[in-house]
Amino acid sequence: MSPSPPPTGSGASRLAGAAASAGTATMTSRLLGLVREQVLASLFGAGNAMDAFNVAFRIPNLVRDLFAEGAMSAAFVPTFTRHLATAGKESAWRLGNNVVNALAVITLVLVLLGMVFAGPIAAAFAGDFAAVPGKLELTTSLTRLMLPFLSLVALAAACMGMLNSLGMFFVPALSPAMFNVVSIVCALALVPLMPTLGLAPIMAIGIGTVLGGAAQVLVQWPLLHRQGFRYRPVLDWSDTGLHQVLRLMGPGTIGMAATQVNVFVNTVLAAGEGTGAVSWLNYAFRLMYLPIGLFGVSIATATLPAVSRDTMNREPGAIRRTIADGLSLMMMLNVPATVGLVVLASPIVQLIFERRAFTSADTAATAGALQFYAVGLVGYSVVRIASPLFYALGDNRTPVKVSMATVVVNVVMNLLLVQVMGYRGLALGTSVAALFNAATLMVLLRRRLDGIEGTRLLDSLTRIALASVAMGLAAAGAHATLTRLVPGTSLPAQGLQLGGTIGTALLVLAGASQLLRVREFGEGVALVRGRLARRRR
Repeated sequence: MSPSPPPTGSGASRLAGAAASAGTATMTSRLLGLVREQVLASLFGAGNAMDAFNVAFRIPNLVRDLFAEGAMSAAFVPTFTRHLATAGKESAWRLGNNVVNALAVITLVLVLLGMVFAGPIAAAFAGDFAAVPGKLELTTSLTRLMLPFLSLVALAAACMGMLNSLGMFFVPALSPAMFNVVSIVCALALVPLMPTLGLAPIMAIGIGTVLGGAAQVLVQWPLLHRQGFRYRPVLDWSDTGLHQVLRLMGPGTIGMAATQVNVFVNTVLAAGEGTGAVSWLNYAFRLMYLPIGLFGVSIATATLPAVSRDTMNREPGAIRRTIADGLSLMMMLNVPATVGLVVLASPIVQLIFERRAFTSADTAATAGALQFYAVGLVGYSVVRIASPLFYALGDNRTPVKVSMATVVVNVVMNLLLVQVMGYRGLALGTSVAALFNAATLMVLLRRRLDGIEGTRLLDSLTRIALASVAMGLAAAGAHATLTRLVPGTSLPAQGLQLGGTIGTALLVLAGASQLLRVREFGEGVALVRGRLARRRR
């Protein structure tokens, strides 16, 4: 094969550099999130309490995902960036204050309504829990406790949007780490205390969730203050910038909602699949979402402001190159991740979660869900990049239509597959819907921009896929060999088995990428090394 066409030099480097900045912080946050899940799995396994927490948290967590990594950025970042460029910082700060206060009012109303109707809400989403004494009541209590998280995460998202528009990605991307740290501390410190207060131990995790949301705001506030932002308790509903943000956020929420709504649908359907199904799907989705958080969200975070500037400057060629750069980098990171998760699902779940309350049966069940979730990994990441771009281009209708169609596809697939595959069918149905969502958005984006360097992207995808297949075969063989050479299920033995397998797989991926002349691999490694070197200095 001849070398794949190179991405645009300076533009690609700036984009990848920004993505690396966000990715470094996001990696920290996601790894701490994994530790949080380990702590929860160890304390509660996949039992009734964890099922209740997962359903109760799904409502505020849905809003978190949409606001922090979706509609809020898609609506706010382009508008705030435009104010910065055309009217200066003072005008942008006025918009920021309006948005912060509007979100506070809107989410406060939602929180109060949610608290009043928490019982019917829990029954609507997990009515089958009523078959287990106390399970539905626990879900209702947790729902009421965690609803204030909505307001806190909305404010954190506004801070993130302003800082991203100013070219600052590290601290905003690091803010979820504070959520995870606070959650872990509360789990370890408060769980033993809850029974003495007459409360279920899982309530400690609900308390940690709310305090963690507050920490996400507090960690960003000093940096925003240093940039010149001063909070003002003003709210001008007639402000044109606020109108534009809210006008985009409504459709934007729907447009970005497909993946999260689909997972929400999974939770509702899984509630009827018996004790543990909700938790198995949640643990699996968390593991699958790690590459999305590390790569998909980071690249999308860096791509959106760049496309917003290119759109404002009326540079269609630059827009196409920026999008192609982001997509090719995403494929290089997520296609191998997909193969790795499918091949190594069981040892990954076993090493991370299997201890104390989390049993070997939970490992097998979670690994099965993880494999089917991983099938849609590239689709999830493409949606993270592509959907906000339509809003940056001034099109708030297309993502809404595609998102609604995707939800329909997901519901139909889930209802069909759950009959023959159980809870695993819910994971597969969601992945099929994510791939449908991504493919549809890419076709429509290509039409809108009169091309997105499709030849280059297809060439890169072919090379990356071939290298990833070689990596997957090597991983399967290496793990089988290492389990014979280092037998046992102790933590050190599992660490050596999986660590050696991953090391071998990465070496094969590097070699195959070199043979196939996958430019993205070498450039990605160079950028990561450069980023780490800058951080050491």
